[in-house]
Amino acid sequence: MLNYYLYLHNTSKEWVTFVHGAGGSSSIWFKQIRDFKKQFNVLILDLRGHGNSKPTLKDTFNPKYTFDSITNDIVEVIDHLKIKESHFIGISLGTILIRNLAEKKPKLVKSMIMGGAIIKLNIRSQILMKLGVIFKSVVPYMLLYKFFAFIIMPRKNHKKSRSLFVNEAKKLYQKEFIRWFKLTSEINPLLRFFRAKDIKIPTLYVMGAEDHLFLPSIKNIVAKHATSVLFIIKNCGHVVNVEQPEVFNTKTIGFINSLA
Repeated sequence: MLNYYLYLHNTSKEWVTFVHGAGGSSSIWFKQIRDFKKQFNVLILDLRGHGNSKPTLKDTFNPKYTFDSITNDIVEVIDHLKIKESHFIGISLGTILIRNLAEKKPKLVKSMIMGGAIIKLNIRSQILMKLGVIFKSVVPYMLLYKFFAFIIMPRKNHKKSRSLFVNEAKKLYQKEFIRWFKLTSEINPLLRFFRAKDIKIPTLYVMGAEDHLFLPSIKNIVAKHATSVLFIIKNCGHVVNVEQPEVFNTKTIGFINSLA
């Protein structure tokens, strides 16, 4: 089972579950914990092979991860804790997992908050992914990861986010990194399906105005899906919860409370 951290509230019945992205860990939410635990029950996860969720014997003999298998890891923890429904907050690739979970277990998902969401890979992103697939077994994985981190978060004010993700990625084994990177082969058809279907679950997209790779596609999807709203944070890149935590916390907590 995945490693997780619980922060239980004395009176609240509302649950909020945080899902980080590839190469990160539960530690990226440290600026959210204090504010959220004041109002909600909080569950924070380390995804498979990340943070303190070490690869299992089963993972060792499994050369490929899938979005469904990783989503099932999250559901296993939710079921274990007997949580009937939760608000889910994700960042980057974590938003894909949350959207996939909502497809598989819609009754479990009360709302979705998607930070630095990925809903479509533009041509530049697809070329980068293909280059990564070609060189993943040749180029040291940390060099590859630093390259991708710089492309996604290129500006000076993104440095803190880059450094945080790179430092967390250093804790991954090369084989683990390659397993996660191979997930890119599943991304396009999965995202195409998500774009075509409005799942009718209240969704808040929180994007940085400088998230040049992913913001344009989010604007398009929000215009088509009636249950989705978009909040753009100025002077902010991809990892919105790290770069602008006060704004992120205020907006997302307000969104959850508005659904009560």
